[in-house]
Formats: sequence, structure tokens, C-alpha cells
Amino acid sequence: MSERAAARGAGPVSVRTAFVPGARLPGWLERFAAAHGGFRPSDDDDGVRLVGADGTTALLKAPWPVDGRPGRGADPLERLASIACQPRTTGLVLVRRGGFGVAVAREGIILASKTGSKYVQSRTAAGGQSQQRFARRRANQADDLVEAVAGHAARTFTGHLIEYLAPGGDRALAGLVLAEPALKEFSGSPRLAFLDVPDPRAAVLKKAAADVCSVRITVTDATG
Repeated sequence: MSERAAARGAGPVSVRTAFVPGARLPGWLERFAAAHGGFRPSDDDDGVRLVGADGTTALLKAPWPVDGRPGRGADPLERLASIACQPRTTGLVLVRRGGFGVAVAREGIILASKTGSKYVQSRTAAGGQSQQRFARRRANQADDLVEAVAGHAARTFTGHLIEYLAPGGDRALAGLVLAEPALKEFSGSPRLAFLDVPDPRAAVLKKAAADVCSVRITVTDATG
């Protein structure tokens, strides 16, 4: 199981997100029950919500949208794990100012990929004509990055049946990449939940490939 902090609320409340492969979900549920005095499932439009005896909650979401391929099992949690174990092919597009990573992934395994760096300068507090020149240069750098990443993604995706697109990194840049004409062939694929990742190096891309097919679990600690 991989886990990282996603956000923090006010006071003692904390919220964190974990990505758990379907095969490991039963073990995660056992540990959650042991840590929080057991739990009861609660209906939630976004997934399956667990409420621990101590007030801690966990919202579990399937990696894939509802598309006519339901999971098998006697209860919602078993069906959720079953859905996460279904093999589906995803095109990942991760981009930040400091680099990019694109890949085709299936069952957490990268089938084809490309990573690279193309630096986009940070904003400056300078004013006047210098600031204007800097802004134009920065915009040109961002445009070049978007175009280059879209081209790499298109070449990487070609020859694969891409069922879903998984954007990540910088939301604005990722959105621009996916809107590029080079990716028109794949733009109709459903998009998965956005991945919050650092500069996409090879290790980041590998982890994202595993996370994208895992159950996304948002745990909110009890107050008080």
C-alpha cells in the first residue's frame, strides 16, 4: 500500500489519500478495522464509505468509472476490489514545468513510456518592459512544452487501445496537452481522477501507473 498526505483541515482533523491495489484491499480493511475499533459501511454516491467506531471515515472509490463492467462479490467492498482487479489500459499524461512523463499502463505495468525535462521559468516580480519580455518568454516556453508533450504522448499511445486518460501534475498544463490536435485520436477517451504528482521522473511515472488502477481511499480522522 502506498500512502501520502493529500490535505489537512483545521485543528486536529487530517485528511490523507491512499492508493490500494484490489488484491490488497482485504488486508487494508482488516488494518483499518483494527486501528479504529471496527467499521460499518455507509452509502455514498461517490463510492463506499466506511465509518470507524472512533469516528474516522474512509471513502473508497473504484479506479474506473461505471461503464457496464461491474465487479463480482457478495458485498460492495468485494465488488470494489474485483473492479480494481479488472485489466484496463490507460494513457497517462503527467506534466509539470520541470518535466513530463507519458505512458501506456495496464494492471500497474508500463507497456510504453517517455519521460523528459523541458524547463519553464518561474514567475518574476520585476516590472515594466523586463517583466513583459519575461512573460512572453515564459509563455513561449510553456507553449513549446505543451506541444512537445502532446507529440510524445501521441507517439507513445499509437498502437494501443487506450480506454482511459489519466492526467496529472499541473492541471492547467495537462489540460492544454490533452487539448492539442496531436491527441485528437485519443481525446474522446474517458478521463480518470487527476493525479497529484511531483516532477514526473521515471519513478514517479511507475508509481502513477500503479496508483491509477488502484482503489483510491480518502481517510478523514475523527475530530476531538
